[in-house]
Amino acid sequence: MKKIEIKEAKVILHNGKQYIPDVRNVNLKPPFRGRPEISMAKVDEQALVDICPLGAISANPVSLDMGKCAFCGECAFAFPEKIKFTQDYKISSNLRENLIVKEGETNPIQFDKEAIRDEVKKTFSKSIKLRQVSAGGDNSCETELGAAGNANFDMGRYGIEFTASPRHADGIVVTGPITENMAEPLRIAYDAIPEPKIFALCGVDAISGGLFADSKAINRSILKDIKVDLYIPGNPSHPLTIINGILGLTR
Repeated sequence: MKKIEIKEAKVILHNGKQYIPDVRNVNLKPPFRGRPEISMAKVDEQALVDICPLGAISANPVSLDMGKCAFCGECAFAFPEKIKFTQDYKISSNLRENLIVKEGETNPIQFDKEAIRDEVKKTFSKSIKLRQVSAGGDNSCETELGAAGNANFDMGRYGIEFTASPRHADGIVVTGPITENMAEPLRIAYDAIPEPKIFALCGVDAISGGLFADSKAINRSILKDIKVDLYIPGNPSHPLTIINGILGLTR
């Protein structure tokens, strides 16, 4: 028994503390890339725009759309004097336009509290059960959503859990660009959830289509008549971004 206890103690000393006491206050380190900041430095703006394969960067003034960004860092590598990625992981929002960072801005990404439906906080402030739908995802965001519930991040402590059936859910978290063959199943799952309910997009593919934005194989028509309550950027989204995004919407 003592040998087992000594062995466990060695493992703990080697690995350090795995459990995160407060997911709202964590200091992440590179290579994690979070909220970008764009300086006022003068650069070749067209070259900067052209370097992004997803069209996330615009010019005059320079801005970066985190809803389209893959967080690959190529823009920061090529123009380090213009763009840098901070370690700020609180980058979710309930408004799509809040994901666009403009040059000279250093403020955190905000939620528009006035735009959050009253029933969301009244109903889900203590507990929320979510149905995750992979609508053509590559399993990266799906993996991070799973990790959000592990012993390290433990989103269950906030009453956030995933459920196997939309009938038992309070909302849907969508990953993937929404392929043609997943458009109808996604609609069926959403319609099966009782009111009130939320609809969240997790990851660049879900938010904007990502690399597949112009593909004929995707069908994002569902987004035309369903209000999106939460946008969770990332490629994939970090568990801390996911958890803080849900908390920002419901608390």
